Amino acid sequence: MPELSKVANADASHVVVIGAGWAGWGAAKALCEAGVHVTLIDGMSDPTGRTPMRTASGKPFEAGTRGFWRDYPNINALTVELGRTDVFTEFTTSAFWSPAGLEATAPVFGDGPQLPSPLGQALSTIKNFKRLTLADRLSIAGLLVAILDLNRDEETFRRYDAIDALTLFRQLKISERMINEFLRPILLVGLFKPPEELSAAVTMELLYHYALAHQDSFDVRWIRSRSIAEQLIAPLAERLLDLGQLTVLGGTLATRLNLDHLGEAIQAVQVLSQGTGRSSVVDDIDGVVLAVGAKGMNALMAQSPRCSNVLPELVDAGNLGAIDVVSVRLWLDRYVAVADPVNVFSRFGSLRGAGATFFMLDQLQNGDQDALWGGGEPQGSVVASDFYNATAIAALSDQEIADTLLSELLPQVVPGFRFAQVMEFEVRRYSGSVSLFSPGSFDKRPQLLTSLPSVVCAGDWVRMGEREHGAKGLCQERAYVCGLEAANALLRSGVVRGPNAATLQEHPVRPIRAEEPQVLLGRAINKLVMDPLEAFGIRWPWIA
Repeated sequence: MPELSKVANADASHVVVIGAGWAGWGAAKALCEAGVHVTLIDGMSDPTGRTPMRTASGKPFEAGTRGFWRDYPNINALTVELGRTDVFTEFTTSAFWSPAGLEATAPVFGDGPQLPSPLGQALSTIKNFKRLTLADRLSIAGLLVAILDLNRDEETFRRYDAIDALTLFRQLKISERMINEFLRPILLVGLFKPPEELSAAVTMELLYHYALAHQDSFDVRWIRSRSIAEQLIAPLAERLLDLGQLTVLGGTLATRLNLDHLGEAIQAVQVLSQGTGRSSVVDDIDGVVLAVGAKGMNALMAQSPRCSNVLPELVDAGNLGAIDVVSVRLWLDRYVAVADPVNVFSRFGSLRGAGATFFMLDQLQNGDQDALWGGGEPQGSVVASDFYNATAIAALSDQEIADTLLSELLPQVVPGFRFAQVMEFEVRRYSGSVSLFSPGSFDKRPQLLTSLPSVVCAGDWVRMGEREHGAKGLCQERAYVCGLEAANALLRSGVVRGPNAATLQEHPVRPIRAEEPQVLLGRAINKLVMDPLEAFGIRWPWIA
C-alpha cells in the first residue's frame, strides 16, 4: 500500500473517492488542486501506478490495451501539464480480420487531405475494404439520417435508446453483410457487445464520436513504452501526493456508506483491507465520489441499507448489466512480421461470441524491448490480446486460452505465427468490469448528481446532464472528464470547502472540436421538418 500522505490543512473538507480508474483520478485531481483533502480507495494493491503490474517472472502486464483518439482534449492537456507528451506512439493503422482473410484496413485519416465528414472517410477508405461491395457500404447511409435525428429532443433520444442497434440497422435497410462483417465486429470491440444487446442510441453516439464527427476522428495512438499506469497515472499521483492533499488506500474495498443520524449526508465510509482482512472506518468526510461501475455499485448499495433507501436510483444503476473481459499476453520465441500493429478479430468460431483484438507490442513499443521482456534478453514478438463479451472464453483454462490464440486465431491471420512457440504467457480475467449499455438502460444509468448533495457519481456510464461532454461510449476521455465534473459539482454546491475561498476553483474542462457545418445544418433541417410532422403523429419509420 502506498505511504499515506498528511493532510495539508485541517480546515479543508475531506472527500472520499471510491475507484481509481480515469474517473477517480480525475475527481482526485480536481479536488486536491482546489485544496480539498481526498482519500482515494481502490482494490488494486497500488492504484498510483508506482508499482508496475508484473507477472510471476517479472514481465510487465497491463489490463487491456487502450488507445488514445484525436478527440481526447482533456487527457491531452493532462499529458502537457505532466510533461509527458512523449509517451504516445504515432497514430497507427489497424486491420480487421475474419476467417476469409483481411476484411479492411483503417488508415491514419489525418495523413490525407481533410474533407467534410463523411465524404473524407469514404474517399480515404475507398480501396481499404477488401470484401464489402460498394452497395454494402452505401447501405449505411440511412444511419447518418438517424444520427442527425438522435438528439433532436430528449424524448427522441429515449425512443432510440429503447430499441437495440440490430433492430435499427435492419429497419434502416443496412445490408446484412455490412452489419455482420463490419458493424458487428466494430461494436464487439468498441462497446463490447453485439448489436442485438446494445442500445441503438449509445451505438450511434459511439459511431459518431469515433468515426463520423470529423474525417480523422478514428485516428488512434497508444502508449509507446510500459503502461498507462506507469506513464500517466504515476506522475499524476506523485504530483497530488506532493500537494499533501491525497491519501491513497490501495488493496482496500469500500464496503459500506454510513449516513449521519438525519440521513441527509454521508458521514463515513467503512472499508476492508484485503491484505489483513480488517475493517476500519474513514470518517469526518464531507462528500463521496462513486467512481465505480455497475458491479461495484451493486455491492456497495447491497451493504449500505440506509443509503439504499435514500438513493434508490443507485440501487437501480447497480442492477444494470456488466461485461466480462479477458486480457492475455504472449511472449514468443521469434519475431512475427505483421503489417499493422493493431488488429481486430471478426467472426472466428474460436471467439465463442466474444470480440477480440491483438496488438504487436514489439512494434508499438519498438524502442523498449528490454522492458517488454522484464529486463531479460528479448527473444521475439510480444502479443497482447483482449477478449470482450468474454464469459465463454473466461470459462476456459489459461492454457486453453493461450492455445486458442496461438494455435487457432493468430495463424489464420498471419501464417508466420504457426512457427512460433510461447516462451511465457499470462491470462487475467476481469468479471463484470465494463459497463453494458443495453436497450432501455439510459434512465437507469447513474446521474452525476444524486438525491444527496454530498454524493456524486463518475465514470463513462454516468449521465452528466447539462455538463454532458462530446466524448462518448466506453472512453478514457469521457471517464476522466466525468471525474473532473463530479469534483466540480461538489465544489459548486458548497458541500466541500478549501482552506480559503480563493482555492475553490473548478477544474477546467475542454470541449471536443466543434461539429462541422454540414452536421449542424443537417440537424437543423431534420428538426425543422420532423418537429411539425410529429405534432401530427408522423415519425421516422424506424422509431415509429
